[in-house]
Amino acid sequence: MTENNNLKELDSLYVANTYAKFPVEIAYGKGSFVWDNEGKKYIDMATGIAVNAFGVADEEWIKAVTDQMLKYQHTSNLYYTEPCVKLAKLLCEKTDMKKVFFCNSGAEANEGAIKAARKYAKEKHGADFYKIITLVNSFHGRTITTLAATGQDSFHNDFLPLTEGFLYAEAGNIEAIKNLIKENKTAAIMIEVVQGEGGVIALDKDYVKALYELCLENDILLICDEVQTGNGRTGMLYGYMNYEVMPDIVSTAKGIGGGLPIGAVMLGEKVKDVLTPGTHGSTFGGNPVCCAGAYNIMSRIDDALLNEVREKSSYIINELSKAKGIKSVTGMGLMLGLETEKDASQFIKECTDNGVLVIKAKNKVRLLPALNIPKEVLTEAIEVIKKVAQ
Repeated sequence: MTENNNLKELDSLYVANTYAKFPVEIAYGKGSFVWDNEGKKYIDMATGIAVNAFGVADEEWIKAVTDQMLKYQHTSNLYYTEPCVKLAKLLCEKTDMKKVFFCNSGAEANEGAIKAARKYAKEKHGADFYKIITLVNSFHGRTITTLAATGQDSFHNDFLPLTEGFLYAEAGNIEAIKNLIKENKTAAIMIEVVQGEGGVIALDKDYVKALYELCLENDILLICDEVQTGNGRTGMLYGYMNYEVMPDIVSTAKGIGGGLPIGAVMLGEKVKDVLTPGTHGSTFGGNPVCCAGAYNIMSRIDDALLNEVREKSSYIINELSKAKGIKSVTGMGLMLGLETEKDASQFIKECTDNGVLVIKAKNKVRLLPALNIPKEVLTEAIEVIKKVAQ
């Protein structure tokens, strides 16, 4: 038996057992299709958890990445590099944010956002203004601090004590937020406009606007965690743009790199200069290869593509909302959750057996297709999902 044929056994021996893996070995892919090691073809409706924004082995992205690799792959942030600066400029122009700190992941981006918020609040209001309010059912990462920011006890229990200073309020309850602000010296409110790992639940627009107004009234920073909702996923470039608010800090990762590890902390006017030499850093942050790939992705997410995302979203919602066996469809854009009559894990298994890869979010089936998935491929996948739902 070759190592290839014995991959699952080798994985169990040598790879930390932190994931409940699906019994599929991906061998290669193209666009919205992947093939396993036995030659079976699947429609990819998960994209590496909202990472492969333009699908697998996208040729424009590959060219941008390989062109940069042939020049230099890494220098550190002790030197100026063009891909880093170009990407930061593009992000600021597209969002009206002022400066960008680059890192490697969503959790690291959220750590950076938290650090920037606390440093701003300390300098503006005093060292005891460090509390950060997040929402029940939120998910902000798996480091000790971003676990603390996550409003789900199930993620906390094995890793206590967590970083102190985080408070939680029920999503939609603006009075709870007001009370926490009255009772605590608060630096920031941190939200996901669509709670992804919490079940793909979009926040109410009036509630988000009310949060924004509270932040303005109290000089509290608004942080939008756009790790999963960002980079075109919700049908706007960033999820907060669906809500007519302007955050002070935006964190993002996943889809921005198109498949390479990169995160970003975008800093608004109030906090643009809060991070100074020595106060934050990341060896691989702003890596030129990752930035070249991200620049290619971000330069191609234009109004036409975002309109396509919204149209595809409407199609999926219309088709599945009335489908037998599907109780509800939640989310926004191409970040959707299906509440199914069947157990979600069983539903996912049957979709996989029928050649469609989907994933889970709590008790829901989660759909995260490539932003540019062809309509005919999407239609084929939705027909399979409808069949499995019956």
